[in-house]
Amino acid sequence: MSERWQYKVQQVEVGTLGGVKPEVVEEHLQRLGQQGWERVNAVHVAGRPVLPFLKRRA
Repeated sequence: MSERWQYKVQQVEVGTLGGVKPEVVEEHLQRLGQQGWERVNAVHVAGRPVLPFLKRRA
């Protein structure tokens, strides 16, 4: 029987000047990690939100 996964894309907003504070992203990922989510990838384009892609066992 194969494993089942849940997937999530969680938007992390950037600051007012388009910057990303690493501690904000880290806090966000810590909170999701406590819920069982694991980051498998992330996308960030300057001035846009960070989009971490996450998964966890269903």
